Amino acid sequence: MKKIAMVIAQDKFRDEELSEPRIVFEKAGFQVSVVSTTTGTAKGMFGMTVTPDVQFRDVKPEDFDALVFVGGVGASQYWDDPLAHKMLWDFSSAGKLIAAICVSPVTMAKAGLLKGKKATVWASDSGQLLVCGARYTGNPVERDGNIITGAGPFAAKEFGEAIVKALA
Repeated sequence: MKKIAMVIAQDKFRDEELSEPRIVFEKAGFQVSVVSTTTGTAKGMFGMTVTPDVQFRDVKPEDFDALVFVGGVGASQYWDDPLAHKMLWDFSSAGKLIAAICVSPVTMAKAGLLKGKKATVWASDSGQLLVCGARYTGNPVERDGNIITGAGPFAAKEFGEAIVKALA
């Protein structure tokens, strides 16, 4: 069984960017663990509440097949977070799939993982990717090697499907 860690902000994650890919993952038979900075109740931008399964600091590449960062305005908490950057590098170096949607690809870009790679992001943050050396495409979903990025909530289901396909 494939295992996916979905990282959310403790406050103001994008509800459908968690729920829609999660439904796709679970229909494919994948096990999903929701990850955040604490295991206290996390709140989405539109009222969804979730109790994370795992604390952010406890996520290890050997325990999961993919690491997925969910967007929403709160996701910017990870943009300059050294632990988030290390975690992304650890997963990537282990050959694991890393993915991010909405504003979360900025975390990947600031970690240096998108340099020279095709990627997408919430359009208003495209400059953040470009300044970090990414090749911004503006597509709803983009895959470049073991990296998948999504542009926002309108692409949430397609983003989830791209991850399932990559892990198949």
